[in-house]
Amino acid sequence: MTLQSKHAAITGGNSGIGLAIARALSDEGASVAILGRNATTLESAAAELGPETVSVRGDVSNLDDLDRFYSEVDAAFGGLDVLVVNAGVYHSAPLDETTPEFFDHMSAVNFRGAFFTVQRALPLLRDGASVILVTSTINESGVPGLAVYSATKAAMRSLVRSFAAELHPRGIRVNAVSPGIIDTPIFNRLGMAADEVQALKSGLESQVPVGRLGTPDEVARVAVFLASDDSSYMTGCEVPVSGGLGQV
Repeated sequence: MTLQSKHAAITGGNSGIGLAIARALSDEGASVAILGRNATTLESAAAELGPETVSVRGDVSNLDDLDRFYSEVDAAFGGLDVLVVNAGVYHSAPLDETTPEFFDHMSAVNFRGAFFTVQRALPLLRDGASVILVTSTINESGVPGLAVYSATKAAMRSLVRSFAAELHPRGIRVNAVSPGIIDTPIFNRLGMAADEVQALKSGLESQVPVGRLGTPDEVARVAVFLASDDSSYMTGCEVPVSGGLGQV
């Protein structure tokens, strides 16, 4: 197991891609801690991951929640070898309907939250640790209605480069995994009927060169690679997991 005796923390680790990454890291031998906002899915995720899992309810846009999370991580693990910055929100709004409140909420979670998730972890990150930010392939494209979301993900991509440069003296590698269209529970939270969701997925599949949506587990396997010594010569990089979308 490539992460035997390692300690990992995953924000947004209670569902979707975050849970898949937590599960994959655990399967490779790591002890895991997860932070999530939803109490129900957090409890379910912790039960699935095992009794040694550290699970904390909190929001990355709230610095007190982050500090409380890391306090529990410190008490349980004493340090971190892997940090996965996955927590995020996805909402769309046309340019002319985007409110300051909408803009601030998206930025607070996806951009500000990512920044301080890493900053607050610095005392716990061991020299030689791996930090992984979950961005999105949309950070390199323009999609109507997703200006704010795309910008926050592009900001995260920029953080990867800056963090990699700043943390290099400690041997800490910082990379990004960039999912394309992944089949996650987010489709069930769009307020659409089941047939409408299926029609949406079919339409999206037609845009992907490999002809299907990705799975959270496929993203998780790349995260394991970036967390492990198998990627020891990589920092500041972004790995797309998109079925060729944006690449072909």
